[in-house]
Amino acid sequence: MTPRAPKPEPPQDLLDLVHSQSQQDLRAAAGDHRLNEELALSLLTRRDLHGTVLNDLSKNQNVMKHRKVIVALVSHPRTPRYISLPITRRLYTFELLKIALLPPVPTDVKMIAEDAIVNRMDSVSSGERLALGKQGTTRIAASLLKGQEERVLLAALNNSRLTEPWVVKALMRDDAPELLVRLVCVHRKWSLRNEVRIALLRNQHTPLARAIQLADALPSSTLREVLVNSRLHEKVKNYLTAELERRRKS
Repeated sequence: MTPRAPKPEPPQDLLDLVHSQSQQDLRAAAGDHRLNEELALSLLTRRDLHGTVLNDLSKNQNVMKHRKVIVALVSHPRTPRYISLPITRRLYTFELLKIALLPPVPTDVKMIAEDAIVNRMDSVSSGERLALGKQGTTRIAASLLKGQEERVLLAALNNSRLTEPWVVKALMRDDAPELLVRLVCVHRKWSLRNEVRIALLRNQHTPLARAIQLADALPSSTLREVLVNSRLHEKVKNYLTAELERRRKS
């Protein structure tokens, strides 16, 4: 096997430009046709770059053919929005996820990245949805709670970024999947949360046995209020209403 030839060292004058403190020098480096992927990434680690430097870099086709450079450019907090937003919508799913998770990325760029992932969720593979359930942001994990795949639902429910309001919101939807309700009913974390329990008692898919257990943990005043707007099956609501009456008499 023929050994790979060593990478040629970049010209010293270009190295000097990349590490210069002068924005004019940095602009010269960003637009230089000799700039390679490694140097472009090194340049993009700097947080003192002006928007003009980043604009020049975005026009340098020699480096903009590299996916890592594209992602780093979008992720840079000083990249002008007219550059970053159009590029963001064209990125691959897990490039978008990386951008959505990086702390320095501006909030509006993160939201565009999240929206792009959520909007293409039906077209990605089951394996990708599983990975997104495990690794995704709060909004991405929450968007997966509308699905019908048990392993994906469990991954999203176990995602440490998922928060209680999003679980409650998913359960309160008219089209909340029955599988989601059943999984939340026995989930080691969410089944213990008071607001989640209330949401389960308002969902038509909550089984009778579990509804009875949930009702037992609630004060009578709360349970009475919950049942007013509950979509539980009539036989379940009738049982719980009778339970309230027994509590009142005891």
